[in-house]
Amino acid sequence: MELINATRMVTGYTMGIEPSGRELLVVVIKGTFRIPAEAGAPLRLHEEQLPLVMADVFHGEPGFSAPKYEVDFAPRKQRCDVILNASAYTPGGRPADRVAVGVRIGAWSKGFAVVGDRVWKSGASGARATPPQPFMVMPISYGHAFGGVDSRHEDPAKHAAYMRNPVGCGFHHHLKSEWVDGAPLPNTEELNRPVTDPQGDYLPMSFGSVGRNWEPRYKFAGTYDQHWLDEVFPFLPADFDERYYQAASADQQLAIPLGEQEVTLVNLTADGHRSFAMPHFEAPIHVFPKKGEREDLTAHLDTIVIEPDEERLTMTWRVARPLKKNMFEIAQVLVGKKGKEWWQQREEVAFPIPVVAAPMDRPETATAQ
Repeated sequence: MELINATRMVTGYTMGIEPSGRELLVVVIKGTFRIPAEAGAPLRLHEEQLPLVMADVFHGEPGFSAPKYEVDFAPRKQRCDVILNASAYTPGGRPADRVAVGVRIGAWSKGFAVVGDRVWKSGASGARATPPQPFMVMPISYGHAFGGVDSRHEDPAKHAAYMRNPVGCGFHHHLKSEWVDGAPLPNTEELNRPVTDPQGDYLPMSFGSVGRNWEPRYKFAGTYDQHWLDEVFPFLPADFDERYYQAASADQQLAIPLGEQEVTLVNLTADGHRSFAMPHFEAPIHVFPKKGEREDLTAHLDTIVIEPDEERLTMTWRVARPLKKNMFEIAQVLVGKKGKEWWQQREEVAFPIPVVAAPMDRPETATAQ
C-alpha cells in the first residue's frame, strides 16, 4: 500500500483490530505547532515536526514512572484527549510555596494547586505535613501527584498500591514512624482539599497521561481468563471497551468534533498567562481500493498534547477504515489535498499499473572453438 502525504505534517498508517477479529486500516496525521506569545494569535506550524510515537515514552523507568507520550496508533478514540506536559511558574518569578495552575479550552477547564516540597512527620496525633518550601518552577506530572506504592512491610501480602496513581508519592498504608518520617508529599493537590492524611483518598492531580495499568483504565481492557486463552486468543476479549484507548483522565476528554477553540494557560508559562486560538481542521483522507471506487473519509482531531516549556503543541487526527479481508486490498491512501493536475494525471494512469511479461529473444548459443 502506498501512503501519499500531501500535508506539511507527519502521517503514518498501521493495522488495527476489533474484538471481533476484523482488521482496520488506521491512518494518523500529527501536526506540531508553535504556541504563540501574542494573546489571541493563531497557531503556526512548527519548523520541526515531531515524529509519530511508535512506543510509549515515560518520564523515567518504564512501568515505574508516569507516562509522557503514548504510542500514536490507537485504533480509535471516542473522545479527544487533552494532555499537558508542563511546569508550574510562580507569578512574577517570585518564590512562593503555593500557586494555582489551570488550562481552559473553550468551555472546558481544569485547575489545581501546586505546592512546594513537603515531607511527612510522625507525631502523637499521627502523621502531619511539614510547611512547604518556596519554589519558582515546579514540574507537574503524576510522579508528583498523590499516590504511590507502600512496600516497606516485611510481609509482601501486606503491601499496598494506590491504583489510581501507583507512581505518585504521599500514600502510606502502614504508618510506622520509621516508614513515614521524611517521606515526600505530593506537589499537587485539589484547590480546596489539601493532602493531610497519608491514608487518605485523594484525587491525583496532574495534566498528564494515565498509565495503562492504573484504575480505572485497566478495567476497560477486558477479561483475560482461561476461556479467553482457550477460545479467543489472539483476539481481544468480547468485553474489551474502546475507552481503554483514551490516554487522558476522564476529566480531560472532550467531545468530538472539537471545533475552533480558544486556549488559555494560567501559571504554566514564565509570563504567567498565555492565550491562543486553536483552529478547527478536519483532515481529508482518500482511500483507493484495488477493486472498487475511491472512498472519501475525514479524520477527526482526537489528541492534543500541550507542552508550554517547549512552546509547542501537537494535534493528532485519526481515521479507522474497516477492511474486508486485509491491508492488501488497498492500493493507495492520499492524506490531504492535491491539485487538479495530480487528479488528472492519476485518472489517466491505470492503478495499479499492470505488469506485462514481454517475450525476449534467446541469445544464440556460443559455438565451442
